[in-house]
Amino acid sequence: MAKVIQHGETFFAPKGAYFDGNVKIDGNFVVPAHTHFWGRLNVSGRLELGPRSSVALGITCGSAIIGSQVRVKGPIISTGDVTILDNAVVHSIQADGKVILRQGVRVGDVISKDTLIIRGKIKSGKLVGKNVKVFGD
Repeated sequence: MAKVIQHGETFFAPKGAYFDGNVKIDGNFVVPAHTHFWGRLNVSGRLELGPRSSVALGITCGSAIIGSQVRVKGPIISTGDVTILDNAVVHSIQADGKVILRQGVRVGDVISKDTLIIRGKIKSGKLVGKNVKVFGD
């Protein structure tokens, strides 16, 4: 199991790390590309999950930027905004803030208490938002 590095209120995962169980971070969490979590990820602040990373179970966070080609096999539950970058695969999203889905995203149901923005072609389940905006490629 990898060790995280703390710098102020932000924690950093080492490059190419994997985490065996559930991970709880009290603050912001910056995760580089190719980092794998085999449990649940709970981040009280902002999560930046690098490209080609994976989370076996769900994510709970303050807000999140999910990198391109990331796989999240459980739900993402956020008290803030969630951005899912190109070609990521996510089980489902429930956010109190706005949700942005980029080109090629595959996601189950998405529920946003704010605006839902879709940029490009995606595959999804039910999409619910206060406002829903769709932009072509």
